[in-house]
Amino acid sequence: MAFGRLGKPAGHRPMSDINVTPLVDVMLVLLVIFILAAPLMASRLALELPQVEAAATAAPDAPAAFVALSMDAQGRVYWDDQPIDAETLRLRLQATAQRDPGTELQLRADTAVPYGRVVQLIALAQAAGLSRIGFVADPSVAAPPVPPPAR
Repeated sequence: MAFGRLGKPAGHRPMSDINVTPLVDVMLVLLVIFILAAPLMASRLALELPQVEAAATAAPDAPAAFVALSMDAQGRVYWDDQPIDAETLRLRLQATAQRDPGTELQLRADTAVPYGRVVQLIALAQAAGLSRIGFVADPSVAAPPVPPPAR
């Protein structure tokens, strides 16, 4: 003799509720990303720099005291076209800054030199006490026109 129901068990009913937990998780992650990214996007400065045509008739006057540094495509540094190592360069820059802190550093860098290497050279000059730095370009090569900033 069997005790129990005589009918079939009803089984599981289909779930009609939506599970919103994954949706809430995704939305919270997106909210955190936007909270962190918003200050980074707002801190940019929108500058409109003045536009002038280059004067083709006269070059600017050379400063009274200057040091000519050059960097070739391999990143080697030259002091007045003579190769120089990093330690000697640091000592010469310090000696130059002690003699005349207003001495201008005229930097000629090959276009293949990485930007980071140029920045290291500038930092070395500033640490030595030289604050006037001029970037020398080849005037015979026409630069491509700079498009106006988008508004």
